[in-house]
Amino acid sequence: MKITEARVIVTCPGRNFVTLKILTDQGLSGLGDATLNGRELAVAAYLTEHLIPCLIGRDAHQIEDIWQYLYRGAYWRRGPVTMSAIAAVDTALWDLKAKAAGMPLYQLLGGRSRNGVMVYGHANGRDIAETADEVQRYLEMGYLAVRAQTGIPGMASTYGVSGDKMFYEPADASLPTENLWSTEKYLAHVPKLFEVLRERFGHGPHLLHDVHHRLTPIEAARLGKALEPHHLFWLEDATPAENQANFRLIRQHTVTPLAVGEVFNTLWDCKLLVEEQLIDYIRTTVVHAGGITHLRRIADFAALHNVRMGCHGATDLSPVCMGASLHLNTAIPNFGVQEYMRHTAETDAVFPHDYRFSNGRLHPGDTPGHGVDIDEQRAAQYPYQRAFLPVNRLEDGTLWNW
Repeated sequence: MKITEARVIVTCPGRNFVTLKILTDQGLSGLGDATLNGRELAVAAYLTEHLIPCLIGRDAHQIEDIWQYLYRGAYWRRGPVTMSAIAAVDTALWDLKAKAAGMPLYQLLGGRSRNGVMVYGHANGRDIAETADEVQRYLEMGYLAVRAQTGIPGMASTYGVSGDKMFYEPADASLPTENLWSTEKYLAHVPKLFEVLRERFGHGPHLLHDVHHRLTPIEAARLGKALEPHHLFWLEDATPAENQANFRLIRQHTVTPLAVGEVFNTLWDCKLLVEEQLIDYIRTTVVHAGGITHLRRIADFAALHNVRMGCHGATDLSPVCMGASLHLNTAIPNFGVQEYMRHTAETDAVFPHDYRFSNGRLHPGDTPGHGVDIDEQRAAQYPYQRAFLPVNRLEDGTLWNW
């Protein structure tokens, strides 16, 4: 099955997505997600200028060899642009292989390990009362797990809190907006949120929280310890993980489960974290970690160390990535939870898919491949619109982690 053509499709049905479509001499096509929020055109150019010319004429069935060719052959390895581009190729090739076999992708990955993929939604509010009402709304929709974020008194804006409760998209302007941050106000307020949530909903629902890389290790340890009575499912991105050893300090002080890794690109970004069992969930995703081929390696490595998968799944990942992730999550033994932010009706129309939500879980369909397609005519109706993620400053003006 020879690759005859490959093209990049950039569309913006409410937010920007980059999709790679690979075509073959057998009339089959495969799709891969290449979206990198706020840097979409960098990946599109990498694919168009550097990878696609190397794909034409190759055997689409040689997924491993092509992955190694694109990774090792570039010499300049890793990084979000390179790995997102490789991921798009890899995901499209797995889609093609499953279509050629006439099977849903999870069958090629070993078959089902579970009957559904538990997901969590995003509840947020301007204050604790509004967040609690949003948690209740998600539970009424059937969610078994909910991430809770709330506005912080004295802060004009807070990560994860928006007027649009269902389709939160932080890339909100053609140049980066600037937010202010106060660690002191945040640490004083967040434990109150989860005290209220547990009083109202008991210990049945899984509750999660995202710090978004804003604390130092000792501050993260303090928060984790304060949240222990409320039994969080996880505390996410408690501190930046470029220095993986930082998590040793957090682990010494709290038993609150830790999750990290949505910005990771390879196994090497989490090697120490996993080997020393400094985290409980690895959040790396298909599109940013080199595709299904490499993410499965991360999952297998994590499984050896009792670390489970909890893949990133915000709206900056297209339904193509979600479809691929669901098939992998269905097959691997160490699945934990999948983030699920619903896409808009416009996005769903551009990317028709067969996965469905039921009783707190997503279920991949049995369509051959990963079950997600693209309507190129609809996609063309939504041209690219430049959009940046915000930046963060402390109250004294110091640039901080957003």
